[in-house]
Amino acid sequence: MSYTTELEKLFHALGAPLPSPSQLSVEALSVRTPIDGSPLMSVPVTPLPELAAAIDRAHDAFLLWRQQPAPRRGEVVRRFGERVRQHKAALGRWVSIETGKLLSEGLGEVQEVIDICDFAVGLSRQLHGLTMASEREQHKLLETWHPLGVVGVISAFNFPMAVWAWNASLALVCGNALIWKPSEKTPLSALALHHLLCEALSEVASELTQVSQVVVGGRAQGEAVVQHRAVRLVSATGSSAMGQAVAVACAPLFKRTLLELGGNNAAIVCPSADLDLVVRAVAFSAAGTAGQRCTTLRRLFVQREIYPTLVARLTGVFAHLPVGHPLSDDSLVGPLIDEAAWIRMQDSLNRARALGATVHGGTRVVIEGLPGCYARPALVEMPGHVGPMREETFAPILYVMPHDN
Repeated sequence: MSYTTELEKLFHALGAPLPSPSQLSVEALSVRTPIDGSPLMSVPVTPLPELAAAIDRAHDAFLLWRQQPAPRRGEVVRRFGERVRQHKAALGRWVSIETGKLLSEGLGEVQEVIDICDFAVGLSRQLHGLTMASEREQHKLLETWHPLGVVGVISAFNFPMAVWAWNASLALVCGNALIWKPSEKTPLSALALHHLLCEALSEVASELTQVSQVVVGGRAQGEAVVQHRAVRLVSATGSSAMGQAVAVACAPLFKRTLLELGGNNAAIVCPSADLDLVVRAVAFSAAGTAGQRCTTLRRLFVQREIYPTLVARLTGVFAHLPVGHPLSDDSLVGPLIDEAAWIRMQDSLNRARALGATVHGGTRVVIEGLPGCYARPALVEMPGHVGPMREETFAPILYVMPHDN
């Protein structure tokens, strides 16, 4: 069965409509699976006038949604979470197909959606304020929290469900509306989750189904969400450069921002460390999700005394990590998201070589029948804390340096 057919069966099981050719706009996204690069589906890009209209609809619904009792809003999130739990296996598999993550990671991401829904349901009955003593007789001071309005969520390809759910479930129980612009590389996961949320809204508050909106597209659509006056908070996940642009655009209107941006995470290994534990932890942290996480370990500083031993062990592990089909139980590293990611990885490795670094691994892994971008995780011994080691490359690259004190 092709991945496209599997997608259609999933959407049919969810009761969600599939975009048909007659619905496609002049511009459409061709969504491909990183597993083998094959096309999955064409999804219409939201024209900017329609995007603005979607935000207006969300704002109109917000004016009514904020008046609903918080436990009623929590009931919507509870029913949404139950639907996600019911379809966890299918949704987890779909995350893996659309992003190239291991099946265990796809299922884990769906579980994160379920978990944050459970948390938000409890929060819906704990939206407490303070009662404070007043200096005036026969008076008391009460603190009451009010919703902001429309919350814009711009999510990245590597967590196409969880990041939105973290934002959406809390925003909804607090009385806000939603406008979601998912990554143009993974819009299908967004359409699936959005449909489940709309079903839950229809059951509990059928007159308020417009409180959540999804728009599809690239940078232009993201900028339109950020710049719309009705969007009062922007939660954006992506590169640090993107976050800077979002913050600057939000500042003139005093919008609030939640920015989950790039990371260049480091670990320091001392002689007292348990090297068996270090090897396992470093390998998972550096190579998991093919290095495509903001929480990926990218820099390793090792005390010089144990440097040769640890580097030799890590090099051996990296050379034998099973790279392959993300739906296979035998794989520990799946593909990069696309060819552009492979090119960026090789550019970083070449820059490191030019600085005198020794590169172990980092080569392309050719798998019969899978023409995706599969890469051998790279361990790079750097001559100094310079060049690409000081930058984030969204790929399985671990830079290593010795330290003395």
